[in-house]
Amino acid sequence: MTHLHQLFAEQGQSPWLDNLSRPLLSSGELRRYAEQGVRGVTSNPTILQKALSGSAEYDEQTRTLSEAGSDPLAAFWELAIEDVHGALRVLRPLYEATTRRDGFVSLELAPVLAHDTPGSERAARELHERINQPNLFVKIPATPEGVPAIRTMTAEGRNINVTLIFGLERYAQVIEAYLTGLEMYEGDLSAIHSVASFFVSRVDSALDKQLESIGGEDARDLRGKAGVAQAKLAYQLFREQFSGPRWEALAQRGARVQRPLWASTSTKNPDYPDLLYVDNLIGPDTVNTMPDATIAAFEDHGHIARTIDQGLDEARAVMDHLSHVGIDIADVSSTLESEGIQAFAKSFNAAVAAIEVKLTEVSRR
Repeated sequence: MTHLHQLFAEQGQSPWLDNLSRPLLSSGELRRYAEQGVRGVTSNPTILQKALSGSAEYDEQTRTLSEAGSDPLAAFWELAIEDVHGALRVLRPLYEATTRRDGFVSLELAPVLAHDTPGSERAARELHERINQPNLFVKIPATPEGVPAIRTMTAEGRNINVTLIFGLERYAQVIEAYLTGLEMYEGDLSAIHSVASFFVSRVDSALDKQLESIGGEDARDLRGKAGVAQAKLAYQLFREQFSGPRWEALAQRGARVQRPLWASTSTKNPDYPDLLYVDNLIGPDTVNTMPDATIAAFEDHGHIARTIDQGLDEARAVMDHLSHVGIDIADVSSTLESEGIQAFAKSFNAAVAAIEVKLTEVSRR
């Protein structure tokens, strides 16, 4: 067994790949990843942009779209959806073999909809109906406007990957939206799936800068600790909310838990261990979505043990100490949410611009 196989078999955590491109599909690499233990795929516009600029494999479809008069935005969705369809086909056998637990592929909404509740609902509905595959996740960001859309989509029986969660308060709102949506749905609850994507390394990247500015030994000792600490507390919140009479009533109807998904798990600071956000967040009913390099590192020297609920007192102390040295974690979470939306918008616009160039290039050949 590979480390990835062991991670799920021994600890109940599903490793997903944070990468999707046409070359990954055509080369058979995604299929090999699945054989090695990868159990899902997430995608984003940044990945598509890089693939477009570094590969000629999109040229044929781009030429067809150009001849059909597609504008760059429409072409973006055609190209992205084609990649998603390919990944869905590769992972569909896993989806069936695991009784619909894994084998999912995620595609996110246009970032312009991040603060548009009805627009997010329409777009998520359209993507689900257009792609029409049971192992699709549509990503909706956990903004104040996104949370009601998450509830509505769950109430319609649609699979949602809730993305861009940076703080415990918003995470609690996301769980509530999912539970309420399940209670509103009148069909088979076992068909509904959701993950809540809690971003980890970005928290440390933001806080480390503030801690450096504050200075002093107490502040410096907190560097590189908040991301893991907050994720551990998020898992405790998950365990609390998916237990008790309310959850038991839903579970009797076949409901599945909304698994925490650890996102942004590559280490940004070279002074930190390369598997800081992997080895320390292992536990049942969770997902860790990793880029290729992090998966390779985990396969090489990852440590497989249940760590998600170890050191909880220390995790609480870290969060308390942040407040003591003057860090407002709620404010940091809000800032990271806004920056996350802006970053996705920048990537999305860059991908559309790259497609516009591509459409022009192929039309001249």
